[in-house]
Amino acid sequence: MSLLRSLRVFLVARTGSHPAGSLLRQSPQPRHTFHAGPRLSASASSKELLMKLRRKTGYSFVNCKKALETCGGDLKQAEIWLHKEAQKEGWSKAAKLQGRKTKEGLIGLLQEGNTTVLVEVNCETDFVSRNLKFQLLVQQVALGTMMHCQTLKDQPSTYSKAQWLTPVNLALWEAEAGGSLEGFLNSSELSGLPAGPDREGSLKDQLALAIGKLGENMILKRAAWVKVPSGFYVGSYVHGAMQSPSLHKLVLGKYGALVICETSEQKTNLEDVGRRLGQHVVGMAPLSVGSLDDEPGGEAETKMLSQPYLLDPSITLGQYVQPQGVSVVDFVRFECGEGEEAAETE
Repeated sequence: MSLLRSLRVFLVARTGSHPAGSLLRQSPQPRHTFHAGPRLSASASSKELLMKLRRKTGYSFVNCKKALETCGGDLKQAEIWLHKEAQKEGWSKAAKLQGRKTKEGLIGLLQEGNTTVLVEVNCETDFVSRNLKFQLLVQQVALGTMMHCQTLKDQPSTYSKAQWLTPVNLALWEAEAGGSLEGFLNSSELSGLPAGPDREGSLKDQLALAIGKLGENMILKRAAWVKVPSGFYVGSYVHGAMQSPSLHKLVLGKYGALVICETSEQKTNLEDVGRRLGQHVVGMAPLSVGSLDDEPGGEAETKMLSQPYLLDPSITLGQYVQPQGVSVVDFVRFECGEGEEAAETE
């Protein structure tokens, strides 16, 4: 035993090593990791960029990550890259889905000052029409139409009665006006409008993006706009109206109507009268305004002023309007999905 103890003392003195037991009792020496701080910081920064791009664009984490990698972490370029790729995918899906029926969708109503816009955008199912992404597309179409109307140089001094688009006069409008009539935009004209100051390309490009995201065939069906001078008022009504804080002042529904009225003085109840007239147009679907002299019954049943008033059938609409101090000049009525067969032929 003394020989083993002596040998152990000798080895410790010679090599500076320690017995196994004492090594276990030693405190571990600090380990050095090169560039640990900067690498963690870069990882946190990448995650923050990824989250920011995801929130801003709404695309998947996988696509956002790929965009950042492709663009070297440049957030703006990554966003542009994502939109271009999504648009390519949208055009591809649009080509595959073309021809599928689009009987659902929404009517959008937007009013600013003396200008009112009514648009229709169609999709395949009611489920998609309730999706916020689809509703944002309708908003973009309404805003694009509003911008188009407001950029026109001519300011109205009086209201010129237009031939509004109804199922009855749609074919006549296209034949006589060649698809172009002041106050109306058909599908191709609507698609060609600029998307707006905060969006690149045209409304057709926005349509492709929406098709890519939602996977259904969609159509920018039509738009009507009215800009009136002093002494005129546009009453409006949307049936089944939906509004959302994220949709600006846009009102959405399945039916919509605008009623252009002339009034000799500004009345406090004009908004209420205009809404009631719009309700009548939506519910009774007149084909023309007619006159106060029209007798009820017969062909007059299609004339607005001689129809039984929707909210009080004991009187005609003309009898309701007369005491209000307004004259009905014109109207437009949109029903979502009407004329689908004609649209498919087009």
